[in-house]
Amino acid sequence: MATMPTRRKPKRRQARHACSETARWCDALADYLRSQCFLAENSVRAYRRDLDRFLLWLGDREPRELTVHELADYAAWLHQQQLAPASIARNLVSLKIFYRFLQLEGEVRDNPVELLGSPKLWQRIPHVLSPKQLRELFESPRIDEPLWRRDRALLELLYATGCRASEISNLKLADIHLDSGFCRCLGKGDKERIVPVGRRAIEAISAYLEHERPRLATAGGSTPPWLLLSRRGKRLRRERIWELFKKYAARIGASDKVSPHTMRHTFATHMLAGGADLRQVQELLGHANIATTQIYTHVDPRRLKRIHRQFHPRA
Repeated sequence: MATMPTRRKPKRRQARHACSETARWCDALADYLRSQCFLAENSVRAYRRDLDRFLLWLGDREPRELTVHELADYAAWLHQQQLAPASIARNLVSLKIFYRFLQLEGEVRDNPVELLGSPKLWQRIPHVLSPKQLRELFESPRIDEPLWRRDRALLELLYATGCRASEISNLKLADIHLDSGFCRCLGKGDKERIVPVGRRAIEAISAYLEHERPRLATAGGSTPPWLLLSRRGKRLRRERIWELFKKYAARIGASDKVSPHTMRHTFATHMLAGGADLRQVQELLGHANIATTQIYTHVDPRRLKRIHRQFHPRA
């Protein structure tokens, strides 16, 4: 009986060691994705969050000892956590990348996660705002509110460029050229692209630059390079952009499912409805694969009806 505690202590220490060692490998993967693969910081954080969930399930086991049957239990556990099919699929992709990294480092020889199937995902048609909703949204920041010019510039910029919220957040004054009507956008993987800026957005941005930004810039105590600033003169963070958009969307009675990304969907759909080529829209959105852009060809019913009338023999 006296020997039992001495047997358990090394096992507990070994379990803690295994858990901390796996966590260190997760951190090493995040550094690798950031420094060698040049992934955007938001993408790196998303992978790390997924792996934190894996660590929670893993407990005191080691990844190199897991079989494909045990990893299938992880997929079932993700389902028990009531995650959406898309979230489960993303978590499994993160786990595959983790095991590939362990292979690269010589920690494991095989990647059993490759044998796991991902849930089949239905392709959802993105939600798009109507022209009437857009007009109401652009007018929703009221002139009696402290930073209404900044917020109108934000909303106009989201629709004019089709940029992601993170891309708008990181826009610098040096990136936007109002006289020439374009801005330089830094997208996923630090890929640069040139995006035109329309007349309405230029007017809104110019008003903000003239009347509000100088005051906000002095609040930070230094010369901030960012285009859109917070009350304290700091960069307007992506999370704050989401909060502002949600506030104004609720003000016009839009669905609670809309987000800044809805403006990106709306931009792409309206461009295609206006006759833009699919490749041109792909370039404007910064999509690496045109298959990602093709979803927008299914959104506009008027365009589909026009194609149906033109080509169907009994239309």
